[in-house]
Amino acid sequence: MVQQIAFILISAVAIGVAVKAFGKVRRNILLGQDEAVTGDTGERWRNVLLVAFGQRKMFKRWIPAVLHFIIYAAFVVTQVELIEIFIDGIIGEHRFFADKLGGFYTFVISFIEVLSLLTFFATFIFLARRNLIKLPRFKKPEMKGWPSLDGNLILIFEIILLIGIFTMNGTDVVLQQMDPEHFKDTGTLAVSSWLGPALFGGMSEGTLIILERVGWWLHFAMVLTFLNYLPYSKHLHILLAFPNTYYARLKPRGEMDNMDEITKEVRSMMDPEAAFDEADMSEELPEFGASDVFGLSWKNVMDAYSCTECGRCTAVCPANITGKKLSPRKVMMDIRDRAEEIGRNLDTGSDEFAKDKSQPLSKDNYDDGKTLFDYTTPEELHACTTCNACVEACPVLINPLEPILKMRRYEILTLSQGPQDWLPMFNSLENSGSAWAIPDDRDKWAKEAMKEG
Repeated sequence: MVQQIAFILISAVAIGVAVKAFGKVRRNILLGQDEAVTGDTGERWRNVLLVAFGQRKMFKRWIPAVLHFIIYAAFVVTQVELIEIFIDGIIGEHRFFADKLGGFYTFVISFIEVLSLLTFFATFIFLARRNLIKLPRFKKPEMKGWPSLDGNLILIFEIILLIGIFTMNGTDVVLQQMDPEHFKDTGTLAVSSWLGPALFGGMSEGTLIILERVGWWLHFAMVLTFLNYLPYSKHLHILLAFPNTYYARLKPRGEMDNMDEITKEVRSMMDPEAAFDEADMSEELPEFGASDVFGLSWKNVMDAYSCTECGRCTAVCPANITGKKLSPRKVMMDIRDRAEEIGRNLDTGSDEFAKDKSQPLSKDNYDDGKTLFDYTTPEELHACTTCNACVEACPVLINPLEPILKMRRYEILTLSQGPQDWLPMFNSLENSGSAWAIPDDRDKWAKEAMKEG
């Protein structure tokens, strides 16, 4: 009874804390502007099935893809055993499904064990790739500190979880042989039936009972740890990869969205009187592009929270490869860091961060004197060639190019700033409609060709 009370209390507290943390993540994502979701629903579900579930884009690199898929599959399938742990924790009945499912139960637990054993080896390989082999994409400047520690922590947590599973199952197999009346027969398990006697054979029944409970609690504790760790980790993509692939852009890569504000400005240039009639003189001048999270769309912010920090985008970025500062991964990490900073400030409720001190602090009444440009420098933005290599490389359909373009639009159209090399071209386009300052009409050659014809 004591164990059941402790289990229920710990579960309630851990789940409550996790729900609150996930709620803040949702709040931070919605700091972005509304974005209409259009396009074929069938194609969106196809992306979810092939890219999120099937991890299709990961398999462009077979070795890490297979290892990652093993860990992913084990993470998903292991949760089946978690159902039984919850039943045991609440009602106190050990191996609830063993006698009810018979051979199928043996198959399910054996399948979990085989996947878990493979995951054990895959996890050590990933640790070696990060810390011994030191792959270049894991050692970029933006990966120093917490991002590097985060990648290692989740792998260590995975090993502890596996130790809990095999301790629980291994000792249980030995106990079934010693006291079959109190420990239900699970059949011959694929791993624990030989690993259990090898590791725990010869121990007393009392010691085995303690170790079985240690493994049981360790498994459960690590699940709760994962649950509460995800909102603060890059591994939030385990959950967000599914909605992120569903809401991913369906338009052809390279197709830029028109800005309503720009359309209105162009219309006013073409027909000033009509634009004047439509204009609301009380409206503030529009802000072109995005200078902060508030100017991005909620999908752009979700992209940032879905980022796996795998660095595949940066590894194929021609600007980064040639030594420039741009790293598409860092751009997404910057957006997430900025959203987190805003969220923390909003949580304080302090009028220190309010535009209007007489009004409550909120998303629409926020100003801490910072912008995304305090995280991502213009030099990084200017290095982007808009080649879409980063978009193609991302395994969860993140589009780093969109926020880059939105920030460049803000810099150029709102601040009237930009690289000195670009300004003559902008002036030329504005004055003559030609990038090369040619005074003739752009369609003059076509008119002359028609005359000759």
